[in-house]
Amino acid sequence: MSSYLKNLSLEKPNYDKFPSITVPAAHASEVWAGWDGIAARVREAGARVIAVECYPGVHAARILGQLAQRLRPSLFLDTNDVLKTPREIDALVAPFLGGDDPLFGRMCESLGMEDFLDPEKIREAQARIREASSAANLALIVGPGASLLAPDGALLIYADMPRWEGQLRQRRGEVDNLGARNKGLKASLQYKRSFFVDWRVADRLKRRTMARWDFLLDTTAADAPVLTTGRAHLAALAHATTTPFRVMPFFDPGPWGGQWMREVCALPDGPKNYAWCFDCVPEENSLLLRFGGGGGECARIEIPALNLVYAQGARLLGEPVLARFGHEFPIRFDFLDTMGGGNLSFQVHPNSEYAREHFSIPYTQDESYYVLDAKPGAFVYLGRKDGAQPGQLLHSLEAAHAGGAPFDDACFAGRFPAKKHDHFLIPSGTLHCSGADSMVLEISATPYIFTFKLWDWARLGLDGLPRPVNIARGKQVIRWERDETYARARLVNQVREIARGDGWVEERTGLHETEFIETRRHWFTGVAPHDTGGVERGGVNVLNLVEGAEAVVESADGAFEPFVVHYAETFIIPAAVGRYTIRPGKSGTRCGTMKAFVRH
Repeated sequence: MSSYLKNLSLEKPNYDKFPSITVPAAHASEVWAGWDGIAARVREAGARVIAVECYPGVHAARILGQLAQRLRPSLFLDTNDVLKTPREIDALVAPFLGGDDPLFGRMCESLGMEDFLDPEKIREAQARIREASSAANLALIVGPGASLLAPDGALLIYADMPRWEGQLRQRRGEVDNLGARNKGLKASLQYKRSFFVDWRVADRLKRRTMARWDFLLDTTAADAPVLTTGRAHLAALAHATTTPFRVMPFFDPGPWGGQWMREVCALPDGPKNYAWCFDCVPEENSLLLRFGGGGGECARIEIPALNLVYAQGARLLGEPVLARFGHEFPIRFDFLDTMGGGNLSFQVHPNSEYAREHFSIPYTQDESYYVLDAKPGAFVYLGRKDGAQPGQLLHSLEAAHAGGAPFDDACFAGRFPAKKHDHFLIPSGTLHCSGADSMVLEISATPYIFTFKLWDWARLGLDGLPRPVNIARGKQVIRWERDETYARARLVNQVREIARGDGWVEERTGLHETEFIETRRHWFTGVAPHDTGGVERGGVNVLNLVEGAEAVVESADGAFEPFVVHYAETFIIPAAVGRYTIRPGKSGTRCGTMKAFVRH
């Protein structure tokens, strides 16, 4: 048994890295794998015009080539041929990219996919499509904006792509940004453009068209394409709101990463460390849809978890949460692993007013650190050290960034011991940083790139370059009154018992009064009751099993099958579920969950 597993009283890793949602039986056979099978099913539909709308990051040219080879259309059209020129599009998106800022821009809320298309080229292309289809020939249109070129009645296929896979393709230098010719540009700059522009534009079109997709095409695994019907996709999303579920996590190395997740989550030995696990970030995570049943081989389709937010916003989030946040998932759970690694960057998050003014987002990344595990001597930086002068602290940061003496954290930063099950609250404006040798479950609001790094311990990123710091921005949002004394009184282990029953105790652990997320911890050896409050008055619950090898989530009225979760797994309970219970997987063992939901 490894040291980490032994410390957690686990016999072996049981973390499920590929959780899936079963497609309802009525649609279980509506899946086709491989290009030959996909082309045969598309041909069977008998359409004269086929439009394949592609999410940014999808290899549209490959899809066009594979389908054209098998369908032999008289006209095939790549939508790149009807886009405005890269120079025109660069000028179009420039106001949202923040000039030379390497990280930050403004959310693009004013552009649609139509703005990327050239009107004259559209007219010419549509005339060619009409001519081909009127002569009983087949026209095939592939790429972003394909659905806008196709006439009414065209067969619509949506080639979807989880954002995380798109980022991996950017890192490999495989793809351009929407309408750009920037393949091979630094991946962080491609990501920035995707975050502020491409994904916003594509998601608006996705929401408009999702209800009329004839088929969904998954090419996340480029050599293993899979097709399903639009109705099966929507049925699976509707089913997902009736039961607990998990998104598919992904793991990534970092300059400060550790070794805990490698052992506890049974990860491959390739990377030298694992820094992050995104275990509930629906903006980037995937859902795996599982087709078929019984003991045989089952097909799976990988889709963006955001599709569920878009298609089932009220039943997933609850009407009060949907009214407040729109079609966004406002709660984020992720892991930060520094066990055997280094400190995170010393940082601060902007307040909501700053975020609205500078980034056009309505809320900011308030957060907290829940300690899943820690070595002796582990600590968390939180707040300004008592008595430290703001001007001197900033001078030390600026001098360190300019190449002078390292930032004097012992003199300027508040520091608190960290042990298993401690909970540190970090409202925006609070100086903070997780130290080495701890395993943190980060519970936060979702706008997750808006971190102002102030000091990164003079180390390089995985690309061998210094990581950007943002002292100029950071000093505008630091809440200087939040020193060690403030943190000790209001941010560290604010635990209060609020209810108990036969075999369970419920505790409130936060968050801070300025944060919109409420967190509750349940300790239980028996059946612990929970309730989302329902669609009309309640909201989505997000939980993690922070103690115990296994627990079982059950419906209070038998509405869903018992759902098994394992240690450290994050799971989502849709608002529509209502009342549910959680009990230990093994009778008599002690388990613990951390639950987050939006305060009303």
